[in-house]
Amino acid sequence: MSLALFRPGARRGWQTGFFLLFLLAPALDAFRLDLSAGHFWFLGMRWTLGLHELAGAGGLELTGRLLLRAGLPVLGFVALVLWLVWRFGRIYCGWLCPHFLVVEWINGVMRRASGKPSLWERRTLPEQQADGTRIRPHPAWWLGVVLAVVGFALLWAVTLLTYLLPPERVWTHLLQGQLTAGEQTFIGVATALLVVEFSLARHLFCRYGCAVGLFQSLAWMGNGRAWVVGFDRNRAAECAACDASCDHACPMRIHPRHGKRLKFTCTQCQSCIQACERVQARQGRPALLRMVSGSCAEAEAAFGLGRNRGPTPDCFREGS
Repeated sequence: MSLALFRPGARRGWQTGFFLLFLLAPALDAFRLDLSAGHFWFLGMRWTLGLHELAGAGGLELTGRLLLRAGLPVLGFVALVLWLVWRFGRIYCGWLCPHFLVVEWINGVMRRASGKPSLWERRTLPEQQADGTRIRPHPAWWLGVVLAVVGFALLWAVTLLTYLLPPERVWTHLLQGQLTAGEQTFIGVATALLVVEFSLARHLFCRYGCAVGLFQSLAWMGNGRAWVVGFDRNRAAECAACDASCDHACPMRIHPRHGKRLKFTCTQCQSCIQACERVQARQGRPALLRMVSGSCAEAEAAFGLGRNRGPTPDCFREGS
């Protein structure tokens, strides 16, 4: 798979496209579990195990049907996902996940309101950063925070319900103000929980509470040659004039210049790399951060484990 697909400038397009797919998939019957009909929809087709067609069939035939309809598709999907995350890490989180898009959006609005991307940040970020970012906080932006949190929470709650019930029915009931008791309960509870999560957790949920993210991180950590943010420690002195713009840019609030083991929850979003590029470009120098793999990634993984050597200069040459 070409890494050109993962150029930082293309990330918003990937995120936006997948977010729209997340919203529209139920209406398109691309993927959803229809509880009222008792079966899945996949790519516009009914997806069932077809066991009702095998009444009176033997155990061998039933086993074959289960393997064909469920076992092989699931195993194939798991194998593909495992290979991708083993090689690229939490690429789904940083490039596709609808939740992470919301995390970054609310982080940005909250920073404009308070000077901090989350309520738990210890210090406010600089209004004028070395990478050229300039944000002057103003309390009026707190209205934007509230609208973003509540709006996304409600949208998510309704969308999740459409993965379980016919979307046309859910949206019709909602717009006509005729939600059933069950629909009201689901949307109300889900919205309340998501408001709390979007307000207080966000990246903390991604780091500590998301099973999908944890699975990706564990697989990625098992591959020392996997794609990772590399830091040219041979030029570390050039960071002295910077205000840690790469740290400020990270939505997960981790430190990209640390070794791989301390970047366990990195989403490969490359926001830190873009910030470093802007800082160093002002001095006419290449960035000190870039994505590396292979032997260069092994050197990054070794840092901080008693073998403190970072990527060699060759890892930061164009085309390496």
